Amino acid sequence: MLKLRVVLLALLLFRQNVVTGSAQSSAPAPTAPSTAQRKTSAPYTGDLSVFDSPGREDRLQINRVMDILGIAPGKGVADIGAGSGWFTVRAARRVDGGGLVYAVDINPEAIRYIGERARKEHLQNVKTILGKADNPLLPASSVDAVLLLKTYHEVAQPVTLLQNLRAALRPDAKVGVIDRNGNGEDHGVGRDIVIDEAKEAGYKLLEQYDFVKGDKMDYFLVFAAQE
Repeated sequence: MLKLRVVLLALLLFRQNVVTGSAQSSAPAPTAPSTAQRKTSAPYTGDLSVFDSPGREDRLQINRVMDILGIAPGKGVADIGAGSGWFTVRAARRVDGGGLVYAVDINPEAIRYIGERARKEHLQNVKTILGKADNPLLPASSVDAVLLLKTYHEVAQPVTLLQNLRAALRPDAKVGVIDRNGNGEDHGVGRDIVIDEAKEAGYKLLEQYDFVKGDKMDYFLVFAAQE
């Protein structure tokens, strides 16, 4: 009788070990930590007049940039991260009275500054928008061209921003990004990162240029929304 009890106890322990081992092997593996958000530079909040440095128009070849983006009389344009309105006023003169330029910034001081600048320069085709970090808050189907000029490296949620931008784009609209190569927190971001993020947001790369600065650190990327 004692031997029988020992055998039964041994069988019971064996069965418990098998069940426990099976449960452990079928348990889901721990979830890998999500990829960390890429580094970005803090949005500029200093003296806005620094953006109007002499010679900047020639260094950035801004007229050629506007030609490539198709900015012409009657067009709708968005200047995202408008800062001092340096690009806004140039685009406003290009689109003339029949067009409209939206100056978008998340800094209320920049919005105030651009509004005053437009009044002083008698530009009635400039509309300022206090946007959000992940949404430019542009009206639907309002723009034919968009430019993020030295701004993309400050955008903490670029994919979401570009996704929210899509509703504002008219057919064949072009989205331009001018920035410099960097690690995200040094006022630059790698061009391949921009291309990958734009693709994730539903855009295709149309063209890329290096002419915006002689040292090849700056690049100019042109995108369109995927159909």
